[in-house]
Amino acid sequence: MIVPSLLALLVWIYLLAAHGRFWQAGPVLPVRTPATTPAVAIVVPARDEAPVIADTLRSLLAQDYAGPFRVILVDDNSADGTGDLARALGDPRLTVVTGRPHPPGWSGKLWAVSQGVAAAGDADLVLLTDADIVHQPAHLRALVAKIEADDLDMVSEMVELACESWAERALVPAFVFFFQLLYPFARVNDPLSGTAAAAGGTILVRRRALRRIGGIECIQGALIDDVALAAAVKKGGRIWLGHATLARSVRPYPAVADIWRMITRTAYVQLRFSPLLLAATIVAMVLVWLVPPAASLFGHGTARVFGLFAWIMLALSYVPTLRRFRRSVLWAPFLSLVAGFYTAATIGSAVNHHLGRGVAWKGRAYQ
Repeated sequence: MIVPSLLALLVWIYLLAAHGRFWQAGPVLPVRTPATTPAVAIVVPARDEAPVIADTLRSLLAQDYAGPFRVILVDDNSADGTGDLARALGDPRLTVVTGRPHPPGWSGKLWAVSQGVAAAGDADLVLLTDADIVHQPAHLRALVAKIEADDLDMVSEMVELACESWAERALVPAFVFFFQLLYPFARVNDPLSGTAAAAGGTILVRRRALRRIGGIECIQGALIDDVALAAAVKKGGRIWLGHATLARSVRPYPAVADIWRMITRTAYVQLRFSPLLLAATIVAMVLVWLVPPAASLFGHGTARVFGLFAWIMLALSYVPTLRRFRRSVLWAPFLSLVAGFYTAATIGSAVNHHLGRGVAWKGRAYQ
């Protein structure tokens, strides 16, 4: 066991020292008032979001922003009255677009987003946000202040996620941690780095940047659409990704099975449906997350020492994320168990694909 434990230790030394400071708390959007107030169109794609849509739209309509803004809800063929609930709000700044059936080659969400962007007119800025995100009144002006002050093409935030049930407390913080590991925010925000990512809950993008990349159509079939959009915009532009304190998701994941389905929906997509990448990922996950505690608990001599140091590094790297979620640092040593769950879900995502189940969400299947 000495070789695997040594490799695990070397990997952790690299991750902590040279992998974009992924483990740090990360940048947070400052609350500021913009010097200029360009027109903003807020696009909300929604499919069967009746339980949350009224709260989301009310929070958007209550934005404390001095410039002109309007909200465009695209009702993506909902069967639960989502569009009717939106229309009942009766606010003249709210437009409800009845979505058309999506053409071949388009993902349902991106087709809805495309229709919303088309309805946005000539607004200088377009805010893309999900139907389950509630925004504090200062959020829009803070986003605009950031994109204007730093002359950016896109500003995106990882919104606060629900963390109430036992399953959420155990598994959701790790979701954010692993996202930061895949896409270190420092590298995303570095114009000299090729790393690009965004978080779909909040994406503020310039109209001119959308025109430059060919609009939403350029990523029409993407299933991980936020990252795909960020990659397109960063080619020739500047983007920023951080953590939100002014927006939170109200979508609950009360049971382990709910989080399992969330992961399996796109995990194999992330690996480009490649069995080779899947095998490499499993090997890497075992080495990075499972070897350190295994060597610490069951190894001997040098192998145990290497494993113990790697386990300590692993646990310490998780502490800033736990503090962000206001969780006890005593969860940190158990990150390996959580990583095992995510590894199993990734395998489950691949199994679903090879059994022909594809990606399913909101009653739609994407092969």
